[in-house]
Amino acid sequence: MTDSQEPIESLVSGDLPSDSRQARQIARRQMMAEAVMAEGTMRIEDLTERFGISLMTAHRDLDELASRGLLRKSRGVVSAAPTRVVEASGVYRDTRQAAEKAAIAALAARIIEPGQAVFFDDSTTVARMVPHLADKVPLTAITNSVGLVNELVEILDLTLLGLGGQYHNWCNAFMGPATIAEIRRLRADLVFLSMSAIIDGMVFHQSPDMLETKRAMFNSAARRVLLADHTKFERRALYAMEPLERFDIIIVDDGTPPSLIERMKKQGIEVRMAKVELAGGQKVSG
Repeated sequence: MTDSQEPIESLVSGDLPSDSRQARQIARRQMMAEAVMAEGTMRIEDLTERFGISLMTAHRDLDELASRGLLRKSRGVVSAAPTRVVEASGVYRDTRQAAEKAAIAALAARIIEPGQAVFFDDSTTVARMVPHLADKVPLTAITNSVGLVNELVEILDLTLLGLGGQYHNWCNAFMGPATIAEIRRLRADLVFLSMSAIIDGMVFHQSPDMLETKRAMFNSAARRVLLADHTKFERRALYAMEPLERFDIIIVDDGTPPSLIERMKKQGIEVRMAKVELAGGQKVSG
C-alpha cells in the first residue's frame, strides 16, 4: 500500500495521544476529510454548520488536513477535486476510477520485459502496476514517488532507483530542477505516465513542476506509454506537455467513447483497451 493509499484515519491521526478531547478532534478531522472528498468541494461555512464548530476551529482543522496533502483551501472553500490549475490530493485521486485504473495498470504491466529499465511516474494509475511487477524481474525501476519506493523495495531481484529533489506532500513525490537533472542523466527502455487531462489531442497537467518532471522521463525513455482512464478526456488542465501521437502506446479503459478511440487510431496511435473488472470477477483487461 502506498502512502497515498493509506486509510484517511491513519493520515489524519498519526500517533497522537488518545485523551477524549484529542480523540474527538481526530474523529472530527477524519469526518471533515471524508465529507470534502465525497463532495469534491465545500464551503468552509458549510463545514462549520455540519460539525457544529467555530470558523476558527474549522480553519485550524483544515490547515492540518491541508498540510498532510489531503485537502486544499482557497477563499472560503476547501477542495479535494482538481481544478485547471491545482491537482487533487493523492488520497482523493486514488479513490477516483479505482476499477478503471486497476484494469489499465494490469494491461500496462504486460508491456514490460524482464531486464528492462523503466521510469514510473507518481500517478495513482501507475502505482497500481506494482502488484504485477514481481513477475517481470529482473527489472530496474526508476521513480520519483515515495509511495512507489516503499512498495517496490519489497520486490526481490528488482533494482530500485529513487529520484531525489524537492519533496511535495500533496503528491508524496519529488519533483523540480534537481529531480529533472537526475532524470536527464538516465536512459530507460520504457516510461509509464498518466496525465490530468487530454484536450484536442494533447496531454495536459495542472502543475508545471510535475509536468516538467514527467516530460524529462518522457524524453529519457525509448518507448512512452500513456495510461488514461476515460475521465481524462472529460477534464481540463492548464499546461500542455505532448501530443498523443508522440506516445508509442496509449492504454484506455472500455468506458472511453469509441469515437475517441477511432480518432486516435486514425492518427496512427496504437491504442489498447482494458476491460474493467465487474462485480462478478470478470477478466480485467484484454
